[in-house]
Amino acid sequence: MQPLNLTEAEIRQRTWMELERAAQDRHHEWRTPVLATVGKDGTPNARTVVLRGADARLQILQFYTDCRSPKIDELAHEPAAMLVFWSKHLNWQLRVRVTMEIQTTGPQVDAIWEQLSQSSAAGDYLSMDAPGEALAVGLAASSAAPGMRHLAILAAHVQEIDWLELRRAGHRRAAFGTNTWQWRVP
Repeated sequence: MQPLNLTEAEIRQRTWMELERAAQDRHHEWRTPVLATVGKDGTPNARTVVLRGADARLQILQFYTDCRSPKIDELAHEPAAMLVFWSKHLNWQLRVRVTMEIQTTGPQVDAIWEQLSQSSAAGDYLSMDAPGEALAVGLAASSAAPGMRHLAILAAHVQEIDWLELRRAGHRRAAFGTNTWQWRVP
C-alpha cells in the first residue's frame, strides 16, 4: 500500500527510483510506456516502446529502435515527444515531456550492440526489411542481413514530468523538472 502523503522530494525520488527499476525489471509496469510523436504530416503517432535505461542524475531515459523506423524520421523532424507510463500497483500515471536525441553511431551504440548481438533481441536490428514496410501477400518478413545492424539509441532528455496519483483519499497531481515543482489540479 502506498504511503498517503509523500512529500515533493519523496515523490521525485520515488519516481526516478521506479523508472530506474523499470529499466532493469522486465516485469515492472513502467517497462513499456507509450511514446507519442508528431508525424511529418502533423498528425500524432503513438506506440509502445521498451525502457532500456534511466538516469536520474542526467534526467535521461533510454530506448532502442531500428534506425529505419518511421519514428526516427518523425523525431529527426520534431524531437519533442511525450512518454506515458501507468502503474496499477502505484496508482501513478506519468506523462513525461522529452526532447529526443538519436544516436546511430559511436562508442555507446557499439557497446550496446556488443551486448545485444549476443541475445535473441539481435534479430530485431538485423532484418533486411524496415519496420512498417508492406509485405507481399502470403510472405513472411525477410531474414537477417549478415553484418547489417540497424540499431539506434533514443536518449530522451526529460523536460518535465506530470505526475498523477489516483487514490480514494483524493487524487494528487504535480508537474516537476530538475529544479521546479508545481502542484496542479488533478
